[in-house]
Amino acid sequence: MKRIGILTGGGDAPGLNAVIRAAVKTAIYEYNSEVVGIRNGYDGFIEADGIVPLTIESVRGLLPRGGTILGAANRGNPYARKIIRDGKEVMIDVSDEIIKGIKRLEMDALLVLGGDGTLHIAHALYKKGAPIIGVPKTIDNDIGGTEFTFGFDTAVNTATEAIDKLHTTAEAHHRVMVLELMGRDAGFIALHAGVAGGADVILIPEIPFKFESILAQVRQRVQDGYLFSIIVVSEGAKPQGGEQVFSRGGDEIYVPRLGGIGHRVGEFIEKHGYESRVTVLGHLQRGGSPTPFDRWLATRFGAAAVRLAAEGKFDRMVALRAGKIVDILLEEVTAITKRVDVNDDAVLAARGMGVSFGDE
Repeated sequence: MKRIGILTGGGDAPGLNAVIRAAVKTAIYEYNSEVVGIRNGYDGFIEADGIVPLTIESVRGLLPRGGTILGAANRGNPYARKIIRDGKEVMIDVSDEIIKGIKRLEMDALLVLGGDGTLHIAHALYKKGAPIIGVPKTIDNDIGGTEFTFGFDTAVNTATEAIDKLHTTAEAHHRVMVLELMGRDAGFIALHAGVAGGADVILIPEIPFKFESILAQVRQRVQDGYLFSIIVVSEGAKPQGGEQVFSRGGDEIYVPRLGGIGHRVGEFIEKHGYESRVTVLGHLQRGGSPTPFDRWLATRFGAAAVRLAAEGKFDRMVALRAGKIVDILLEEVTAITKRVDVNDDAVLAARGMGVSFGDE
């Protein structure tokens, strides 16, 4: 194995730099391999200055650093690249250019660090001949086949800290505090942070809610002498019989942007006589230094991905199962839709402690 490439696709997540660091060090120290980075996801293969050498010096100090030194492009789909041609926006397929770039650079393996969309593309490129190894990355923890993805623990810590801070001001002013968190189709962040932060209501995409049930929980707390409530809402949560709320529409490339369900919940509560405030945590959940757990997991993923590459086990993704790093087929990963199990012990524990999911 003479040369491997690394790219980071999709939205950023704390721990990406830790994966890069571990992969570079393992490739150089264990296999004496050269490593190159591809900037801005797959786009780096077709953009000027898109390829950069990665050395031991390049990765010094990266372990606690958030973001990604290689940049990310969550719109960088080589099968649907938007360009301007004859004054009009058109989509073109540049996947063949990616394959040519891999061959031109004489890469023996390409480590793709990304979420569901990036890994779908990686699997498709493998079918065209790319020597792909996948590394699961997303703060949403919604990639199938792995118990945890790096970035998730950091996001949960950030969200839990926000809930803790909202508790004090909510209690002081006798208000209902609504916190909207990320989570398009999977409510793992809201569930974990909500339970950890002692939320009174947790709304997730997997359990459609009723506004009246949320109001009943708030009203009951007031009757019991608790003059404040904390409501945690996944951005993808939706009412029973209703739709998700979007702040921006989409097109052939850009997915619609979720946002606004927290405000609708807050407005409903306010309308029924309970003073409310809404906080949208947004991209704060993506930023900052990764937690020790995310650094630990990202380091193990990065090292394991290089070992897979050295063994020639392509079209596979490293994963965490029962505390051990394993590898599974990308086809298996992309076929699995990972969502919160509504009968999971975490949901049952929350319900048993009086937390409302808005469905009863």
